[in-house]
Amino acid sequence: MSVDTLRYYEKIGLLPLIRRDSGGRRRYERGDVSRLRFIQRAQRCNFSLDEIRQLFEFKGCRDIARPEVAQLTEQKLQEIRHRMADLDQLQQELERLLKLCRGSGQGCPIIDGLDTPD
Repeated sequence: MSVDTLRYYEKIGLLPLIRRDSGGRRRYERGDVSRLRFIQRAQRCNFSLDEIRQLFEFKGCRDIARPEVAQLTEQKLQEIRHRMADLDQLQQELERLLKLCRGSGQGCPIIDGLDTPD
């Protein structure tokens, strides 16, 4: 993570204020590093910073928060499925345009296809 990212996480409260040594360098404790890894893994799962903040709140009461965490994760899964469907449609469209281009002897079917209103 970049220094700017770490500063930002401190600023918005995702990280506690990190202890500094006499030279002003940050000194991360094991818990800080664990928290940063949690943030990275959650981001790879497409959780936003606000959602990660919620997950940290839920972390303290896992059994009680389990339904909320499951619901939040289900929403992420639905978003991914929707995005995958959009990407599949985009792939089909690009393949169609490329096929038109390869089969055409004149003009540019790709530009023409992009220029056509829906």
